Amino acid sequence: MNKVHGSAAEAVADIPDGASLAVGGFGLSGVPAVLIDALHAQGASGLGVVSNNCGVDDRGLGVLLAAGRIDRVTGSYVGENKEFARQYLSGELEVELTPQGTLAERLRAGGAGIPAFYTPAGVGTQVAEGGLPWRYAPDGTVAVASPPKEIRGFRGRSYVLEHGITTDFALVRAWRGDRHGNLVFRRAAANFNPLAAMAGRVTVAEVEELVEPGELHPDEVHLPGIYVQRVVELTPAEAADKQIEKRTVRA
Repeated sequence: MNKVHGSAAEAVADIPDGASLAVGGFGLSGVPAVLIDALHAQGASGLGVVSNNCGVDDRGLGVLLAAGRIDRVTGSYVGENKEFARQYLSGELEVELTPQGTLAERLRAGGAGIPAFYTPAGVGTQVAEGGLPWRYAPDGTVAVASPPKEIRGFRGRSYVLEHGITTDFALVRAWRGDRHGNLVFRRAAANFNPLAAMAGRVTVAEVEELVEPGELHPDEVHLPGIYVQRVVELTPAEAADKQIEKRTVRA
């Protein structure tokens, strides 16, 4: 029942080349940066990542991307990262763009054991009809395009079939967690973290504050420990290291 690992390096040591990863975070909020840095140091490559976005050029998943460790990304937002755009347009990176709400539900569905579901999001667009460039060739032509998806009518409205997502591993960040893996997320960091954690067959959580079992009231637990296999306690400096993409202040 004690899921605590001694270090982030130990917790990600068995992630192999070619593994699929669901990674929490939105922009730089709630990003499991310590686990990502440990995975970068570990050296796994050829990774398939499912995440809302791919970090920025020197932070979050952008660290793995810049090192050439990611082969494929399923996400909904690809701004703020020039290296991402360069790799995608040059044919080095395969990208499956998905509506944000659909991505969230695909992760939740996978974690809940639901293989597929219908949604109106994307009907009448290339999301449903196919043809979105997944991978470019070096000459700029489309090497791999998205396939068409099943469309079905319900109560006079069209819906597109989307598949649930499960991954080999998931990396998430929580505000508080106990040794059994029960997690609490704080404010904006409760974005894709619970959903990514549900989708991973082996979920690794870095927690800012580790507490003993029983200290978290059941009503405050956002994600039960059944979804979490490994817990890493952050140091105070690691817990306090929270960056933002753009800071706007007044004099």
